[in-house]
Amino acid sequence: MPVDIENPAQLEEYLKHAGHIKANEPITVSVLQGGVSNKTMLVQKNSETWVLKQALEKLRVTVDWFSDPMRIHREALGLRHLSNIIPGCIPGFIFEDFGHHILAMAAIPEPHQNWKSQLLTGDVQENHIGQFASLLAKIHSHSYQNSSTLVDIFSDTGFFESLRLEAYYLFAAAQIPQASSFLQSLVQETRLQKHSLVHGDYSPKNLLIFQDRLVLLDYEVIHWGDPAFDVGFALTHLLSKAHYLRSEIFLEAASLFWQTYYHQDYGDHFERRCVQHTLGCLLARVAGRSPLEYLSAEQKNHQRDLTLSLLETQTISQLIEEFKKGLIASS
Repeated sequence: MPVDIENPAQLEEYLKHAGHIKANEPITVSVLQGGVSNKTMLVQKNSETWVLKQALEKLRVTVDWFSDPMRIHREALGLRHLSNIIPGCIPGFIFEDFGHHILAMAAIPEPHQNWKSQLLTGDVQENHIGQFASLLAKIHSHSYQNSSTLVDIFSDTGFFESLRLEAYYLFAAAQIPQASSFLQSLVQETRLQKHSLVHGDYSPKNLLIFQDRLVLLDYEVIHWGDPAFDVGFALTHLLSKAHYLRSEIFLEAASLFWQTYYHQDYGDHFERRCVQHTLGCLLARVAGRSPLEYLSAEQKNHQRDLTLSLLETQTISQLIEEFKKGLIASS
């Protein structure tokens, strides 16, 4: 029988029937906001607090965007393996349900704060940027060095294809003809690069700050592929916030992120691939299926035009500097 975890009565009955709570055990449930691809609930029981996620087939965005709910089990797989790579920075696994596409994990204790929310106030802390870079570097380097045990487990790139390459790059290519050739070539190149685990959604919205430590969430597109995608995805969020808030602090943060992260090449022309993915994501986050909600229509148009002017950029430092000049020119 189908279960809607956003229905408190159904959720409680499900947890009892599945044996996750006792028949007479009191619980409190509440909706957690913010995601577009899952229903997410907070469940408080005795001394434990869980987060339950149930994958949506149709994502909550303005354009039609569909994805197989089986991706929640890719997330569960990522959660279990990442807990060995970055222990203490991943929630604890509780259970998964293949029949109802539900994942349960330990909630991060209060008080905690979503890092994206903090950044959007202009509060950028060097320690957090350093952690942002170091966590990603550890995921990439550890998996790269242990490829024999991970490559087959994470070889399926289906969810990355539908939720990133199609929804971000190829959708944006159809919206921005001037970038079509660039984005289509980037997709083809990305499919050839197989070097490490790739989180695929490495964004401030997927990081919580607990006791001044970043905790990483959301692994539904994790796969074995091109680590440059994660770098570009991450840099895009810092550059876009520099644009939104007109703050050079975020440009400095982008430089610090790259300097802290970059210690090893992954395949040929790795830095160039990082630049390309940054440019691709900058375009995708204004013209893809999931545009950044905080940018105005005018800012989206400016970010598109500025990024188009930078498609021949070769290095991260050059990209940050030219992006800065573009922001100053538009002030």
